[in-house]
Amino acid sequence: MTSDDGKNGSGEDRLIARHFAPLATHPGALGLSDDVAVMTPPDDCELVLETDAIVAGMHFFADDSPAAIARKALRINLSDLAAKGARPLGFLLSLALPRRPGRAAPDAAAAAVAVDDAWLAAFAAALGEDATAYGCPLYGGDTVASPGPVMISVTVIGAVPTGTLVKRSGARPGDRVLVTGTIGDAALGLVLRMERAGAEDFGLTAAERDHLLSRYLEPRPRTALAEAVRTHATAGMDVSDGLAGDLAKLCRVSGVTARVEVGHVPLSGAAHRLLDAAPEHLAAVLSGGDDYEILCTVPPEQLASFTAAAEAVGVPVTDIGEIFEGQGAPVLLGPDGHPLALDRASFSHF
Repeated sequence: MTSDDGKNGSGEDRLIARHFAPLATHPGALGLSDDVAVMTPPDDCELVLETDAIVAGMHFFADDSPAAIARKALRINLSDLAAKGARPLGFLLSLALPRRPGRAAPDAAAAAVAVDDAWLAAFAAALGEDATAYGCPLYGGDTVASPGPVMISVTVIGAVPTGTLVKRSGARPGDRVLVTGTIGDAALGLVLRMERAGAEDFGLTAAERDHLLSRYLEPRPRTALAEAVRTHATAGMDVSDGLAGDLAKLCRVSGVTARVEVGHVPLSGAAHRLLDAAPEHLAAVLSGGDDYEILCTVPPEQLASFTAAAEAVGVPVTDIGEIFEGQGAPVLLGPDGHPLALDRASFSHF
């Protein structure tokens, strides 16, 4: 993603100069005028790299606002950094856009996003607002024409003090399993979108329906908790593919297993109401994903300190289970004390 002043360059140069150069506020971005950018790591820190892509028709809908799409693209990456105990330094952005405005992706009506100058302006404005809010300026990237759906890839660069990265592999028997926020709202929001359901279909109020839809559209990365995770957690990751499956991944890498009390999993009032009307959607809550909450393990003796640190920065955390010796998928205990069986533990692209 490089640009001249936009006056005499190509269409791509003009697009970058108009919409994205203003986001490149760090001197190391070189004003997006070069092929590379320069970043100096903070003293006594290691760099942390993370990338995620979102694709029209898979991660967002054609009628989602460009502002919401921009926020989702950046925030899902910031969520990963927070779960590692890292703070953001900057990001790279790659865009694959239809060559002609409104050109639909083959056999994918849901992916037919009409991208014109107004769409790009709204996308870039929201991206810039989030970049400022999270202290994560644009350093560069790429723009290409695509015969298929819109694709947005973000790579974030973060930092942690040397040797303090919170990996998936550190969970130990006896650790408590904690999650931030509430689980399942985004998955239930997707249910509402896919089924084109109104609030009345599940006995929801309009505000409750809007809450579930917004949690799918716009994740809330728990960046404020990153330091507490780094100083308290033995293992951590964000919940992107589903609580059950992501906990299983953490346990597998750590060489342990876990037991979770499903009744302790934090749910919003809207999720409770929907499940009262349609309990069959509990599986979506536990395995649907798109929560972008932090899942971490904390030694019992650190639990009170971690909870206090979370409260101090306004992030709710809930103790949902315990790590045990052994192998195999975590056990999810239902209200009757018996293990729940899920058709799938998490979302998978393949």
